[in-house]
Amino acid sequence: MEERVYNTEEIEKLILERSLPGWVYKDGYLQKEFITKNWKETVFAFNAVASLAEAHWHHPDVLVSYKRLVIKLRTHEKDGITDRDFNLAQEIEKVLPSILKR
Repeated sequence: MEERVYNTEEIEKLILERSLPGWVYKDGYLQKEFITKNWKETVFAFNAVASLAEAHWHHPDVLVSYKRLVIKLRTHEKDGITDRDFNLAQEIEKVLPSILKR
């Protein structure tokens, strides 16, 4: 079955429907910036995302800095946003809040 690539309007609608607060469609990526307390928390968060990505056989672009983690999702072989991106974003939303709890 062919994987569907969503257009901008569909992506913005699905962000709301799939309860992905803070996620935006920007520069061709479904992305979210997470602010952390320190480097250690950033590394823990990155490791959690890396584990989820491997489990889903989907590999995000990630920007890592001292107190910041930006997750950028895109199905590279489809050159766009697919259900795989939304599914991984939902899994990230299940895990990262517990790591980043204040």
